[in-house]
Amino acid sequence: MNPEEMVQSAAPSQGQPAASSTVIEVHNLHRTYSLGEVQVHALRGISLKVDRGEFVAIMGASGSGKSTFMNLIGCLDRPTRGTYLLDGHDVSSLSKVELAHIRNRKLGFVFQGFNLLSRTSALENVELPLIYSGMAHEERMEKAREALKAVGLEGREDHDPAQLSGGQQQRVAIARALVNDPSIILADEPTGNLDSRTSIEIMQIFQKLNDDRKITIMLVTHETDIARFAKRAVHFRDGKVRRDYILDDRTDANEMLLTMPWIDDDDDEEAEEAPA
Repeated sequence: MNPEEMVQSAAPSQGQPAASSTVIEVHNLHRTYSLGEVQVHALRGISLKVDRGEFVAIMGASGSGKSTFMNLIGCLDRPTRGTYLLDGHDVSSLSKVELAHIRNRKLGFVFQGFNLLSRTSALENVELPLIYSGMAHEERMEKAREALKAVGLEGREDHDPAQLSGGQQQRVAIARALVNDPSIILADEPTGNLDSRTSIEIMQIFQKLNDDRKITIMLVTHETDIARFAKRAVHFRDGKVRRDYILDDRTDANEMLLTMPWIDDDDDEEAEEAPA
């Protein structure tokens, strides 16, 4: 089955339930890198299932294997051995071109560093995945505007990244991840460059996308407080899954924002001028 057929077969017919609730399934996944004569075992036999509509936080210290795992799930790399099923289809051994096709059609990516094009408007940044998919200009514009509206940036379409705050830039990145209607969003430390309130606002967007649109979200974070916005936490250590549990008392971003003060740039300036 080619990638185009895989994408089409993965989408249920209108009004019909999906054939399977499992969207991601990996069996005995290994990834080994060669550094000269040294073999680095980044993943050591990961087996894991993620159901459609889950919100999973992948946690672990630096070197635990969590980023390697997300690269494999995001079809940015291939396992040394093991099986990766995406919507029931084995993508472990697909070519680079086939993996690129799946990334464009089924996966949305959000990174810590935003990865926006400078001197390019928010609207144009969001349009990029649609350009690669060959969509007509007018349809691209409409979908990009809808995606920006979904993350609260209506009216900011013509602003380039230098005219936007860090939180607004991350919202543009989320809109770009959404614009192709992916079934999965992969977020790698998406709050790492943001202040505390803005971090909660970004998690509020993720929770809304997960709760309202049922988009499957996998979030890499080393921050326990951020992980608690997810519904499930998976802890990696030494290339293996050490803990996997449901967050019964997950944090509600809407409720937390009601208790948090607004951060004003003037407050920061006054703090800098205050005597020691």
